[in-house]
Amino acid sequence: TGKCYHTFRGHSAEIVCLSFNPQSTLLATGSMDTTAKLWDLEKGEEVATLSGHSAEIIALSFNTTGDRIITGSFDHTVAVWDVGTGREQNLLIKMPKNNDVVAKYELCMNEKKHCNAPCWCVQLWDAVTGTHLATLAGHRKEVLDVCFDYAGQRIATASADGSARVYNAETKQCIAKLEGHEDEISKVS
Repeated sequence: TGKCYHTFRGHSAEIVCLSFNPQSTLLATGSMDTTAKLWDLEKGEEVATLSGHSAEIIALSFNTTGDRIITGSFDHTVAVWDVGTGREQNLLIKMPKNNDVVAKYELCMNEKKHCNAPCWCVQLWDAVTGTHLATLAGHRKEVLDVCFDYAGQRIATASADGSARVYNAETKQCIAKLEGHEDEISKVS
């Protein structure tokens, strides 16, 4: 119908990322104002403000059950939050200030100087323990987006080199190279 059900207001700067929980009852928004907010989709109201980052939040995602959310910030941290309480549970990753960091749920992409390969790579982390699991290498330019499939069995990456790749989440091997775009691929889903 094209009808707008709710307009969510409350951030003091631009919203740069958002995500629905798996049940489609909550919307999370991340902002340049250094906060993330959780919104009740039925009522159109703010449920919680997640405060703790010292720079803009550039990525966020719910876990598969919707009881946790992870946020990544230009303050070079990744935090895990309890959705029910809105409290930070774990500062998952603290990267040195001289690295470009973009975070996704269980993933942290960083510049090639942290990879043992002549390329840009994706670092795979355990979101609960903070343990580094693997380096997914292969792109020739910056990795701009990553995502897991719904079953958690595959990881897709999008790159400024004009290619996308698909990795097996268990073996960490590249199982598909998707090439053909003439310019960067900024999103993958």
